[in-house]
Amino acid sequence: MIDLAFELLIQQGDFVLDVADTSRVEVLGLFGPSGAGKTTLLESIAGLRAPTRGELTVGATTLFSSSQRINLPARDRRIGYVPQDSLLFPHLTVRGNLAYGTRPAAGRRSPVATDLDSVAAMLEILPLLDRRIQGLSGGERQRVAVGRALMTQPALLLLDEPLAAVDRGRRERILPYLLRIRREWHIPLIYVTHDAAELSQIADRVLVIGDGRVHRAGAPADVLDTQTKTQHR
Repeated sequence: MIDLAFELLIQQGDFVLDVADTSRVEVLGLFGPSGAGKTTLLESIAGLRAPTRGELTVGATTLFSSSQRINLPARDRRIGYVPQDSLLFPHLTVRGNLAYGTRPAAGRRSPVATDLDSVAAMLEILPLLDRRIQGLSGGERQRVAVGRALMTQPALLLLDEPLAAVDRGRRERILPYLLRIRREWHIPLIYVTHDAAELSQIADRVLVIGDGRVHRAGAPADVLDTQTKTQHR
């Protein structure tokens, strides 16, 4: 569980994202069409994009506050981020990519057993450690990207459409690994997807975002109605 509160205005050219929510969640889902602002919100939480104004707190830590002139650098936020393009290093092996995410443990208390073999075992990629990224399937790459993010000892993990690049069958095989992160390591997630069925399985709260606004918020069963599920599949 983590307490997450934000009231943010982010302007990019003609597009304005103006969103607010306060929740105590294990998995917060962000749902909506392309261009709605979901990735922009993730990047702001990760510290990769500075909001125009507003407030953002995760747990007891203020990550951004325009009124207090706070904008914590991304490296200090203890947030793991897996973008839509996993951005793995093709010149490194799986082991090298995982090791790249390693951060010193001093001053950190994390539920993640961050020795490389433990992370690889949990994601069932131990047999892949000495392979190059080019030889992996889409699903294997996604598990490596998640593993690299876990190696940063995150207090919060952001996943931007982690299953979008794999087919339906592989999605059904990968989703249990993400559920294990929630269940066994108790790492809170913010999960972006166009697939309502994924959110119904993994999220305990969903924000439906469109045109830069939060249109609905609540439990998946309450906000992901039949019409919404049909439109976004």
